[in-house]
Amino acid sequence: MLALLLGLTIAAAGASGADRVRLEGHLAQGGLVIGSTEPGTRVHIDGRAVRVSPEGKFLLAFDRDAPATAELRLEPPEGGGETRTLTIARRDWIVQRIDGLPQQQVTPDPEAMKRIRSENALLAKARTLDTAAPLFLSGFAWPVPGRVSGVFGSQRILNGEPRSPHRGIDIAAAAGAPVSAFADGVAVLVHPDLFFTGQTVVLDHGHGLKSVYAHLSAITVQQGQQVRKGELVGRVGASGRATGPHLHFGVTVFDTYVDPELLAPAPAGP
Repeated sequence: MLALLLGLTIAAAGASGADRVRLEGHLAQGGLVIGSTEPGTRVHIDGRAVRVSPEGKFLLAFDRDAPATAELRLEPPEGGGETRTLTIARRDWIVQRIDGLPQQQVTPDPEAMKRIRSENALLAKARTLDTAAPLFLSGFAWPVPGRVSGVFGSQRILNGEPRSPHRGIDIAAAAGAPVSAFADGVAVLVHPDLFFTGQTVVLDHGHGLKSVYAHLSAITVQQGQQVRKGELVGRVGASGRATGPHLHFGVTVFDTYVDPELLAPAPAGP
């Protein structure tokens, strides 16, 4: 069972109401938490400084294999501070074994690997952006109606070789179905043909939060374009390495991958 942390308030002993911090989200592996604190407070998680907006908003992200605890440090503008231990819920992940595949499907050839490394560098550069504007405060919305056909965190073992865990979710939908932005943001990477993900869009939502839309059949935004939550960014396709039309949807905070299914409810449907 996931630990849902909604409306938790932490305050130092004897502190005034202005010194408190409020955390909303999932304290779990693959979880994302939005924090609110007194403007001017410095925030650290496990010794790493976290960007805090002038209004006191910040993000905490926990990856698939996050340890059981994290140390949250709060230092108010008047001095002093407090450290609290956060408990991070453990999750169980699906493991799928597939044997007997042709080796070229498991390990790309050297020319393909050269291209893959170059494209991974582009994606990594986009993830490093640390935009000050907290555009994520628009809230989150599901990007396309459809069935979740691939879950976050699952891992495939191909011909006995472990592969990287799935770092997003797959949403099965009809080819050409509209794909919308899951929060206010700016298009920081628009690419017509990545090796694995084909037509791909990356949106920046501020404070290191990015969303990725992959395997598109069409892209409807341009590099640097500002978009609103729910605005069209592309259409479902099967570009790149895909066996059928679907949206691969991923969310990261810098290099930490989080579970998109924890952030926005899927629309009701069959």
